[in-house]
Amino acid sequence: MDLAVVGTVAFDAIETPFGKTDKILGGAGTFIGLAAGKLGVDAGIVSVVGGDFPEEYIDLLLKQGVDTAGIKVIADGKTFFWAGRYHNDMNARDTLVTELNVLADFDPVVPGQYLDCKYLMLGNLTPQIQKKVIEQLPVRPNLIVMDTMNYWMDTAWNDLMEVIAMVDVLTINDEEARQLSGEYSLVKAARKIIQMGPKYVVIKKGEHGALLFSSTKVFFAPALPLEEVFDPTGAGDTFAGGFIGYLAKTDDTSFENMKRAIIYGSAMASFTVEKFGTAGLLGMSNPDLYDRIRLFAELVQFDIDRVD
Repeated sequence: MDLAVVGTVAFDAIETPFGKTDKILGGAGTFIGLAAGKLGVDAGIVSVVGGDFPEEYIDLLLKQGVDTAGIKVIADGKTFFWAGRYHNDMNARDTLVTELNVLADFDPVVPGQYLDCKYLMLGNLTPQIQKKVIEQLPVRPNLIVMDTMNYWMDTAWNDLMEVIAMVDVLTINDEEARQLSGEYSLVKAARKIIQMGPKYVVIKKGEHGALLFSSTKVFFAPALPLEEVFDPTGAGDTFAGGFIGYLAKTDDTSFENMKRAIIYGSAMASFTVEKFGTAGLLGMSNPDLYDRIRLFAELVQFDIDRVD
């Protein structure tokens, strides 16, 4: 197994200024797995769903090259459900419903075929679950990437600190980086977070791009200006899936390759926001992706003859 993904496989109901949906396929693990699968990576998801989870969604994951042996089905339970409403600027949203359901008692079990995974992506879940997964692997993967959020900073600080010290890359947004570090400057924030254990920090800034930090280097990737943004849900997880998916596909964890992985993740996320749920990502072809990556390159490419 190239990549093991731990994260929610869930139902979302989304309302934006451009429309609304009933329950559709969502969850961090779903978007991460689909993004990695789109890159041809041998990926599998560790998660839990209820008996209400349609078999067609399992089939969809399998058809996209995502192994589902790690998705436990609780026959008499209900799948995790989140509903939210986005504001006009699409950067702010209100959570309308959160039903943990089977996720409330989720005790992850990593399937045997995932135990030798070369790469591990810990989607946004409780730090205790993330730690349990790491501890089940007999050999440390080449790279462990972890996503988290401010909720765990508020409710599970000590557990969060323990897991952060165990990973190689931490991905968070700018607001979370400031809360975690106590620093407003993102450069200072990244420096402090690296002192907590990770070798690299990826700070996501939504429509303003993403920053990659090591102890000595910084890389910035812009977000692609889009004519239409219908639904930001899952964009950050698509980004994470494209990022670690590219690293797993190339089997290269150097800073220079991480720069390319940031661009791949950003390009894939740009497809996700153009339609509701997973539709944009599922509709993306390889030529579509490569065309968009070329657009990213054109965004930042320029020549300087002289500087006075």
